[in-house]
Amino acid sequence: QVQLVESGGGLVQAGGSLRLSCTASRSIFSLNPMAWYRRAPGKQRELVASITSRGSTNYADSVKGRFTISRDNAKNTVYLQMDSLKPEDTAVYSCNAVESSIRTYWGQGTQVTVSS
Repeated sequence: QVQLVESGGGLVQAGGSLRLSCTASRSIFSLNPMAWYRRAPGKQRELVASITSRGSTNYADSVKGRFTISRDNAKNTVYLQMDSLKPEDTAVYSCNAVESSIRTYWGQGTQVTVSS
């Protein structure tokens, strides 16, 4: 079992930056992959970015070049650096992790609001 807690959400103006953190209750060494999802109002939940235990990353086309996912195993934390934010990025962002290819964990989510 592992608990995931997100932080760093808030209100930011278009063009601004925000850094989200997802901290696990234990080592994330065996969590593979870890990812950030988001759900905007009236939209389906979508995968924003993911990162494997080896550091390989993938991004949704809509955020490529603007968002960066990273993981710090020593701090049991995964980050999502969001730059050049757009109003379309407004959503609840949730941290996700997979353990042993059979268990999935979710954080409670953090609200990101980007104003025009």
